[in-house]
Amino acid sequence: MHKGFSWFAGSSRTRSSRALRFFVPLILLLVFWQVVIMVFQVSPRVFPDVPTVARAGLKAWSDGSLLAHTAASLWRIAVGTTLALVTAIPLGILMGINKGVSSFLTPLLRFFSALAGIAWIPIATLWFGYGFGAITFIIFNAVFFIVVYNTLLGVSTIPMPLRHAAASLGASRTQMLFQVLLPGALANIVMGIRTGMGFAWRGLIAAEIIATNLGLGYMLFLARDFYRTEVIVFTMIVIGLIWLALDSLLLAPLERATIERWGLVQRS
Repeated sequence: MHKGFSWFAGSSRTRSSRALRFFVPLILLLVFWQVVIMVFQVSPRVFPDVPTVARAGLKAWSDGSLLAHTAASLWRIAVGTTLALVTAIPLGILMGINKGVSSFLTPLLRFFSALAGIAWIPIATLWFGYGFGAITFIIFNAVFFIVVYNTLLGVSTIPMPLRHAAASLGASRTQMLFQVLLPGALANIVMGIRTGMGFAWRGLIAAEIIATNLGLGYMLFLARDFYRTEVIVFTMIVIGLIWLALDSLLLAPLERATIERWGLVQRS
């Protein structure tokens, strides 16, 4: 019982320490922001103070607009990322096990990697119009090429003796895929997902400014037209906090757990 209590207390202290490290810089930023506004008497049309932004946030929450824009953005991210993963991971594995396919596709992969994300916005709007299709395509491109490359890298680093050993033990193609290739490449795949979603989030906001009438990017664009700097700043804060939450609470722990699970590092 004593050991269990000690473990629980230690775990609680660790979580409290992490929460403190997370929130203290944000609180200090708010304090610095308000002090600068007061000392230099900055015009609200140039940059609003903290209370004004807070009131704008409360209004956006109460009228439902914040929830609607946020839900639209998160739904697009979910759909675009899912489509990218179900196509990128099989292609990356295929390139990793077939040198001919890899040699043929690698130059194309490198070429399109430089164009992924917001560079596709003009042609995406021509192909899909303004709305869900164009924005999903932008997100797909931002995630797809990075995940393909990381999957290829992960499969390529699996030692050949390990593959030969599995084959000599009679592993079928399905067993080779799910018991050797995917586990061996999983850490790289998750790393690619985390990186790709970072680019996808930025691409999403840029695309929503141009190609839709709903979403956090559009919320920024609409506020600019009406000189609502407090709404612009509030929306920027929401965008940053959502990504910070996604990365800190979902993607980073998933990447860390995956790396620890497959023996690349030891648990501390």
